[in-house]
Amino acid sequence: MPSDNVKSYLHLHFIVFIWGFTAVLGALITLDALPLVWFRMLFAVGFIGIYIYFKKLSVKVSAKALVQFLFSGLIIALHWYTFFHAIKISNISVTLACLSTGALFASLLEPVLFGKKIVWYEVFFGLLVVAGLYIIFNVEGNYFWGMMTALTSAFLSALFAVINSKLVKSHEATVISFYELSGGVIFFTLFLLFTGSFSSDFFVLSVNDLFYLFILSSFCTAYAFIASTSVMKFLSPYTVMLTINLEPIYGIILAVIVFEEKEKMSFEFYLGAVIILVTVVLNAIIKSRKNQLN
Repeated sequence: MPSDNVKSYLHLHFIVFIWGFTAVLGALITLDALPLVWFRMLFAVGFIGIYIYFKKLSVKVSAKALVQFLFSGLIIALHWYTFFHAIKISNISVTLACLSTGALFASLLEPVLFGKKIVWYEVFFGLLVVAGLYIIFNVEGNYFWGMMTALTSAFLSALFAVINSKLVKSHEATVISFYELSGGVIFFTLFLLFTGSFSSDFFVLSVNDLFYLFILSSFCTAYAFIASTSVMKFLSPYTVMLTINLEPIYGIILAVIVFEEKEKMSFEFYLGAVIILVTVVLNAIIKSRKNQLN
């Protein structure tokens, strides 16, 4: 029904808006990136576990699938760690501008991992993204390590998306998310234990941090993942891809509203960011039209 499509489209925009707000929450939370991600995943596993219990979903998977999910969980955990670390050492605008390269990283990873043919227009778009990044690097050189960390995060995000695109075809998306987030918690817990990072102070959270972590893990992680899966039943891949590409724009606008002067950047920065974002949107449009013709 058309009304279902309209509701789903508005719902998707709300979800993307929530994802954009994730970066703001990362800056508001005073924890370092590693404990921040650990608490986020731990709480999100709890929320998704409750959802699975009430929905009576089966969580039985093969040993091979479990290993794949846990490995994917390590990748998404590292993605979130580098994402929040980039925000801590630079700012939200720089991080999101660099993170928007993820879709193009995915275009390059698919031929490498799954033997797909190289698409030359994607190579051209990749060069345009490099041009946009070059402009940003030239004017925001003091954020060099933040940009490098954010680009690493974009690569990990793309790697996770490419791997997950195969896993989701044969397993329930919510169950996959539950095991992947659990895997992230397990790997980071082992790392924290090995480095002796767990202490009584580690578990002491301020009221503000606890409140922001609750929002981050429930609405921005558990809810957003489950809801984004459901709206895809009513919307075309083109609409979904195009809308998700608005996340950096929402995030940068929210960052300027919340943090004001700290997030205001030079004209050249926004020029470079626009080049990257327009390139990613054009890539999504061309991909969708090619899929419709096939």
